[in-house]
Amino acid sequence: MPSTSRSHSTRPADKPGVASHALDAAEIGPWHWDLRTGAVSLSRHAAGLFGCTHAVPATYAGFLDLAHPDDRVFADTLLQQSAAGQGAFDFDIRAAATGQWLRVRGRCDPGEAVGIVIDAGRRPDRQDVRLAAIVTSTADAIISEAPDGRVTAWNHGAESLFGFSESEMLGRSLLELVPLDHQADAARIRDRISHGSRVEHFETRRRRKDNTVIDVSLTVSPLHDQDGHLLGASIVAHDITAMKRAQVALQEREAHLRSVLETVPDAMIFIDSRGIMRSFSATAERLFGFTAAEAIGQNVSILMPSPYREQHDTYLTRYLATGVRRIIGRGRVVVGQRRDASTFPMKLWVGEMISGERHSFVGFVRDLTERQETQQRLQELQAELIHMSRFTAMGEMASTLAHELNQPLTAVASYLNGCRRLLDGSAHVHGLMLRDAIDRAADQTLRAGQIIRRLRQFVARGESERHVENLAKLIEEASALALVGVKETRVRVTFAFDPAVEFVLADKIQVQQVILNLIRNAIEAMQETALRELTIATAQRDEDMAEISVIDTGPGIAPDIEAQLFQPFVTSKPHGMGVGLSISRTIIEAHGGRLWAESNPAGGTIFRLTLKALSKEEIDNGA
Repeated sequence: MPSTSRSHSTRPADKPGVASHALDAAEIGPWHWDLRTGAVSLSRHAAGLFGCTHAVPATYAGFLDLAHPDDRVFADTLLQQSAAGQGAFDFDIRAAATGQWLRVRGRCDPGEAVGIVIDAGRRPDRQDVRLAAIVTSTADAIISEAPDGRVTAWNHGAESLFGFSESEMLGRSLLELVPLDHQADAARIRDRISHGSRVEHFETRRRRKDNTVIDVSLTVSPLHDQDGHLLGASIVAHDITAMKRAQVALQEREAHLRSVLETVPDAMIFIDSRGIMRSFSATAERLFGFTAAEAIGQNVSILMPSPYREQHDTYLTRYLATGVRRIIGRGRVVVGQRRDASTFPMKLWVGEMISGERHSFVGFVRDLTERQETQQRLQELQAELIHMSRFTAMGEMASTLAHELNQPLTAVASYLNGCRRLLDGSAHVHGLMLRDAIDRAADQTLRAGQIIRRLRQFVARGESERHVENLAKLIEEASALALVGVKETRVRVTFAFDPAVEFVLADKIQVQQVILNLIRNAIEAMQETALRELTIATAQRDEDMAEISVIDTGPGIAPDIEAQLFQPFVTSKPHGMGVGLSISRTIIEAHGGRLWAESNPAGGTIFRLTLKALSKEEIDNGA
């Protein structure tokens, strides 16, 4: 190691010769360093460049004192490296006395170093200051190393990251920071740098002063001089320990989630704000027939039949724009579609996740096929039992009604026939009008008897004669009878027929009897109300059912009656028998439809019934 004792001489270095004067004239200051004794000699011009006006240093330590305090360690490191390797050196430092930037160049040979000092001809500009500030203040470690791995620069970020101060690390090897199981990584990086390659974002591990090991991302760039010789490398080290921990935690959560997705009995599907599936559980694979690889990246609408498939993206866009929830957070029964295009009932729950401005959704799907089949079998059994009990009661009631009503109807028919014969032999001025009225009364009497016989036959054998009927005509005929005398009641009647529903399969007499009964009940219910509006409407119900609605603005159904409304002998009328609605429901259900009541939002009651609808194509094909 060269001597570093500090002493100064009041005389200049060796007496300059011709060469020295020539160099001075060229504003080049030569200097010499004796590696064996540590003595340093400078020419007058070299001393002047450093700002020496009195004493000229005669030792290596004194020579270093001529450099700016912030540049001394840097200069010492480079000179010592050159002395150890007998190589060239070329670097810039500032003069301590003047702050002037100087370039120091030379070469170390066995036993000595010979060099020159010249004016570097520059001062740090704003960009230099800015760059120095960035290097000083950045949280990342910025390090320079010599080709042999010794540290030549160490910023504040490196001090914070590794725990070593600049003075502790300058001149030491960076391999001291490399754990044993990562030495091979460091060797690979050094090999690439020696070949002039840059290493970017290399994730590895390093040891801190307190022996804790941290994860770092390294970007290493080779440094070359003007002649292309390798001077070392610059290293930027970024602490990724927290990120790695977060990644591990995320991987653990993902593994846990995958385990849940693979074992949960309900299908789970994650979608993004565009409806694209991002996760597809094992249960979802079994339920829909798609593999996760096939489903992920596809729009979730492929799991829906039309028209829901075409409407789904519109619903999603509308929610994201308005924030109005319709199905999120609620369970609902919907229809799903499998890969083979078969459909099935399912219960769907949708949850929402928000991260910043990003929305994503998770759907939990439960197959209801088996449950609905079981419920349907139970309902069919229950309906059959109820059906049989109703028919038993209706059989008894129909027999009694037929016996009790046929006698007075027969008597009425006989009296009317007698009156007709009397009028035939009379020249009464209104004879023609009276005969017509009597004929009409007789026809209605016979019709009433026919209805009773048909109802009795229907209850007895459990079937009816159904034909293709024009729905509007069927309703108009029934209404014409039911609305006799309606003007006196001041009830406003409105018909609203849906042209899409034209034909139904029905026993005309039975269905007209039901409609007549519902209209009569509605008119009677509005006798005590100021607003009296009756609406009879038709509409498409599902694909193959027609719906008929009888809507009134009466007082509504009494709570104590509502639950028993369709049971036999339950009525709110003072003189009613309570069999009309029970018989009506039995007739409609025998047609494969439904009859039910619900509250009218405008006040009053709505009775709805459904019948089998037929299209023209079905009629032409003999359906």
